[in-house]
Amino acid sequence: MKETMTLLTQSDHPIRATAQPSEPDANYEAPSALENNLEEIQPTRWPVVISTVLLHLAPLLALNPAWFNWNAIGVAVFLYWITIGLGISMGFHRMAAHRSFTVPKPIEYFLVMCGTLAGQGSVLGWVGYHRMHHLYTDESKDPHDSNRGFWWSHLSWFMHDVPDEAERLRLTKDVAGDRFYQFCHKYHTLLQVALGVVLYAWGGMPFVVWGVFVRLIVGFHSTFCVNSVCHMFGYRSHNTKDTSTNNWWVALLTFGEGWHNNHHAVQSSARFGWNWWELDMVWMTISLLEKLGLATKVKTKRI
Repeated sequence: MKETMTLLTQSDHPIRATAQPSEPDANYEAPSALENNLEEIQPTRWPVVISTVLLHLAPLLALNPAWFNWNAIGVAVFLYWITIGLGISMGFHRMAAHRSFTVPKPIEYFLVMCGTLAGQGSVLGWVGYHRMHHLYTDESKDPHDSNRGFWWSHLSWFMHDVPDEAERLRLTKDVAGDRFYQFCHKYHTLLQVALGVVLYAWGGMPFVVWGVFVRLIVGFHSTFCVNSVCHMFGYRSHNTKDTSTNNWWVALLTFGEGWHNNHHAVQSSARFGWNWWELDMVWMTISLLEKLGLATKVKTKRI
């Protein structure tokens, strides 16, 4: 039978458990893969479905020539780096979810705010889901279990309840008590609206269309490619007992997150790109902060 592995959050080494074979019942008919998937799918979160559909329609406003200018493109690119690079990859993922490094509270809160403005849900939800992903990688309790197929791991999982909400709450106790985290968790949608108001006051509809709608969708799918593409396509540098892969173009879109197999091999490491060709811009940023004395307890263990 298939050997399974559980990667504990903030652990450097996998804990492996080999399932023991048993004699099948001659009268037992195994359920199909489709039946298993249907049984495991959680209730649909309709508000999330509706908002996601609307957010995918909103970027079509960019087709209006009157709402295009290069300043708006520049604002979108800058905010993409701030929210996906500094916010999601550096803040939500490597700092909050894995505690791969420590920074002073003002910088920590800045990174959390940047991640909140990425529009990928609340910080406590993001951190909890990601820790569950590592604890139950490619198993039924993995929120975006890649065994359910590309569509599920990329997008559909986000539209359903988390498999075990009590487990998510347990896994986020270390950050759930922080008042700033609570603020960003509670008001993440209003903070996005506030950003839109600021952009409208600064540059009108072009800044809103490109700096909010287009930027959100590109960042949304780039990040979710780590869940889907990086468990199906790419190369593997480490023989982890999951389906994680390294993918160069996902790494480019996410400032280093695409070196996902490296990350699964040593998940506590702040560095994802280990080979010379594995560009990891977020690691470069963390390394710079470390040299400046602003990042401490930086974990870079490599196997």
